Amino acid sequence: MEDSRIRRYAQFLINKAVYLQKGEKVLIELHGDPDAVPLVRALIEEAYVAGGQPYVHQFDEQLMGAVIAGANDAHMAAVTSYQLERMKNMDAYIDVRASLNIHEWDNYPISQIDVYKRNYWGPLHLSERCNHTKWSVLRYPNSAMAQLAGMSTAEFEDYYFKACLVDYDKMERAMQPLVKLMERTDKVDIIGPGTDLHFSIKGIGVYPWHGQCNIPDGEVSTAPVKDSVNGVIHYNIPSPYNGAVYSDVTLTFKDGKVIKADSNLPDRMDEIFDTDEGARYVGEFAIGCNPYVTRPICDILFDEKMVGSFHFTPGNAYERNENGNHSAQHWDLICCQMPEFGGGEMWFDGVLIRKDGRFVLPELDCLNPENLK
Repeated sequence: MEDSRIRRYAQFLINKAVYLQKGEKVLIELHGDPDAVPLVRALIEEAYVAGGQPYVHQFDEQLMGAVIAGANDAHMAAVTSYQLERMKNMDAYIDVRASLNIHEWDNYPISQIDVYKRNYWGPLHLSERCNHTKWSVLRYPNSAMAQLAGMSTAEFEDYYFKACLVDYDKMERAMQPLVKLMERTDKVDIIGPGTDLHFSIKGIGVYPWHGQCNIPDGEVSTAPVKDSVNGVIHYNIPSPYNGAVYSDVTLTFKDGKVIKADSNLPDRMDEIFDTDEGARYVGEFAIGCNPYVTRPICDILFDEKMVGSFHFTPGNAYERNENGNHSAQHWDLICCQMPEFGGGEMWFDGVLIRKDGRFVLPELDCLNPENLK
């Protein structure tokens, strides 16, 4: 028997997240675990109900890893060309990621992952899909993800659906005062343990994310003026990226550029940031506020929406937050400023707007978690 939450989720994704219209084409891609097939099947069925045309593709991480291991730039670009033409033909895209092992590509050299990033992920997803389709990317609550979160599968399913099916209409209304404040803000200062960061967001687009693309949703994003970032930031949330899990990432910036990078895997850091010129500059600054994402679970799509967090992202800038930075990388590194993570302060133009993860301005109180549930 189908879990009723699966059907509700599929209806939300088709009708709200990508708002599929009659006659539109949607590519539904499954990454990994066949246990996610019930959701993919429900998405296909709901696409038909909406009058759309579903297309389905399965992405196998082990098989793609074998391709990555031996590919050069020319071959990977040729592999991408077939899928790029298909993506250009789509109106919408839904990616159901159900990894069985986040370390699947851990043994591949960073140089080979960069071949994939430059020639596959960058052109296909960061350039084409993100900018030219209505898209939504999500995880599936399988046993592997529950294990990462330190929960039983049933417990994690409850946590997952609460976070993913939060009242996004209420969230949208609550985000508007923060959007308006950020649109008129120039200087941002962020202070906390190991963090003393300063940059400008003047003139950069601000966008509220409330149920459109990365699910669960719940962030307001912009980007720094490209060369304005100075100081140091310590990211206190572990970050799975390119098949490895990085912790205690610390970046030092001068005039926008990462000039020093450290973590538990120091030998891999410069390899990531040397992928291309844009990898050492920041393409996104976003403030997380999903009231049901209350602790890190070693999954970026969840952790970047966590209450009291912000992410400061080296790499590519989205079209909505365009600051002129482009890269094959887009690494949403996360810092949480709740008291249990050491606290911290966020200042806009000399005014304290958030302290220890809670908004302190009266007009932003609606974004504190008790007011969004």
